[in-house]
Order: sequence, then structure tokens, then C-alpha cells
Amino acid sequence: MTALSDGQSIVLDNDRLRVTIDAEGLLTSVLDLDASREVLAPGARGNLLQLHPDHPNHWDAWDIDRHYRRSHTDLTDAESVELIESGPLRATVRVIRSFGASRITQELTLAAGNRRLDVATEVDWQESEKVLKAAFPLDIHAKVSTAEIQFGHVDRATHTNTSWDAARFEICAHRWLRVAEPGYGAALLNDSTYGHDVTRTTHDGGEATDAGTDGGAGEGTGEGEVLGTTVRLTLLRAPHSPDPETDLGVHRFRYALLPGAGVAEAVAEGLALNLPLRALPAGPAEWAPLVSVDNPAITIESVKLAEDRSGDVVVRLYESQGGRAAGTLVTGFPVLGAEVTDLLERPLHEAATGPGGLTLALRPHQILTLRLRPVSG
Repeated sequence: MTALSDGQSIVLDNDRLRVTIDAEGLLTSVLDLDASREVLAPGARGNLLQLHPDHPNHWDAWDIDRHYRRSHTDLTDAESVELIESGPLRATVRVIRSFGASRITQELTLAAGNRRLDVATEVDWQESEKVLKAAFPLDIHAKVSTAEIQFGHVDRATHTNTSWDAARFEICAHRWLRVAEPGYGAALLNDSTYGHDVTRTTHDGGEATDAGTDGGAGEGTGEGEVLGTTVRLTLLRAPHSPDPETDLGVHRFRYALLPGAGVAEAVAEGLALNLPLRALPAGPAEWAPLVSVDNPAITIESVKLAEDRSGDVVVRLYESQGGRAAGTLVTGFPVLGAEVTDLLERPLHEAATGPGGLTLALRPHQILTLRLRPVSG
């Protein structure tokens, strides 16, 4: 893990990603060293905060209308850009900006051996009828965006060929949104900010403009222009109705850029961002997880005690990559029996068991709830 500063830029390098941050605190390069590929569009800068006026025609606090895009302000001025941590495990750059009556502090962190660039954000938000976006112009020609939904994901076209495609100027995703071209993708992860917009853009010397509708290879681009995809997160709004002080005050949240991400990596890192490691007192040397599964396509979503207070353990899991998956569920405690239940924990049938644990066979995006009866005592 290395961090270098020459007064004009700061470079973070962990042998997997090399991230360059300029004097204004913006990303000028995110080089995926595993793939030998630049992630950002040529001439563009990432993690660019953009402030738009926000005046919906109706339902001020609930709607966001397309005309907000007609004007915006790029928040490029930084009060300070400082390397605050540089060690063998991670490096962090702190960027502080002020705009209007608001102030935002962001800490960009790259950890050793990790492909994820985290952005921890604290905002003292004091704006009126504004919407704040964070833009990542990516050198990826994506036909669709893939967004996580509960127990799965959904694809949406990035073009605006039809009226219903054009109406999706703002879309939602739970913990991650991924864009990809054949052979390469990148994901944006979040822990609480679920609004996004995804557009096909041409990038030339840092300028980003609408690339048209069809977006075929080279279409809508001139000489020297590169067709890419810009993904933006919706961070904050400030409506007046029904509450004139909606969302005013201090907010803390995190998001992250994950280059080279397939769906499996987006699922895993989205969970990791939302459920960070916690330091606990040292346990026994032979510690085992409560439950585990040997196929990464099968994601354990929750582990809880049964609602009837019987002491049974309920495990809910699902197939997260969109294909069929087989695996074995292993527990860290002795189990007397197991059964498959519905979502209300009502029994359906006995679970299949094998020599190493419970045998699983899931269809694409199938949700499976298991009720385990621990050995008492």
C-alpha cells in the first residue's frame, strides 16, 4: 500500500488499483491494475459533486422531474485536500468543500488488497430546493444497467429510444448498481442513498454530452470522442413541502466505486459495505461461522431466531447471480433437524441433508427459508 503526493495530486496504489486525486479533490484516474485498464472516461473526473435546482411540478418531496437536468453547478472548489492516513493497511485522503450555506467532508479510502474505493461522506446540508449528485463518468459502453433489488437484480436499458425508457431518467438500486460491456464492468455501491441516473455519454477533453439514443458502436460520436456511460448517485434533496426543513442538518453515508466488478463481486462488496467488519474480543482458536455456504452464488441474507420463540434458527438465503446454483449449507452448531418453510416460517417439507450438511439446489433468484432445530443443552 503506497500513497504519494507531489503537491498537485495524490496517488494511492495497492497493487490492484492506482487512484489519482487532483488538487481539487476529484478523481482524475482510476487504473485497474489487474485488468490494465483505465476506468474513468478520457478527460473526465470522477466523484464530481453536482448541484441542480429541484422544482417538481407536483408532490415536492416525492417527485423528481426531468427538467432538473437543464442546469447544474459543478462543485469543484475545495477548501482542502489532504492525505490524512498512509500506512500498510490503508490510505485516506480528506476533501472539504463549502457551497451555499452547506459544507461537505469526504474521506476517500483505499485498503490494501482491495479493489474498492470507499467514499465516506459527512454533509451539513442547508440548501433549499436543490438536489445533490455524485457523478462517475466511466469508460464503459453499457447497453443496460444492472441494479440490485430485494433478493435479486434487474436490468434497465441505458438508451432513451422509447418514451418509457426516457421516463427512467431516475432509477433506484438497493446496495449496488453495475454497468458493463462484454468482458468488463464496474459497480457503484451505497449504504443508504438509493437514487441513480445512468446515461450514455460521449467524452472529449472532459466534456460530457448526451450521446443520442441508439448508441451503436461509434454512433453519435465525432472524431476523438469516446462513447461511455456516466453513473450518478442522488445524495440529497431539499424540498419545501410538506416540511420546509426536510433533510436539513448533518448526514453521514458511504458509497464506493468497484472497478472490474461482475455481479458476484457487486453482491459481495455491496454486503461488505453495508455490514462492515466489527472488532470483537478474541474468541477460541477454532472459531467457526454460525452458518456458511460453499457456493458464492448462494447468498445468506439473514440469520435469526424463529418468531415463535422456540429457539429454532431461521436462515434465509437466495440465488444472487441469476442462474441455477447448488451448494451445501454448514452450521457452526449441532443441528437436530431442518425443514424448509415459507416466508412466514410455516413448515413446507423436510430439508435435504447430505454428508457435509444441508443440500441446496436453487433456481435463478430463488428465495429459500430454512428452519434449523439446534441440539438443546
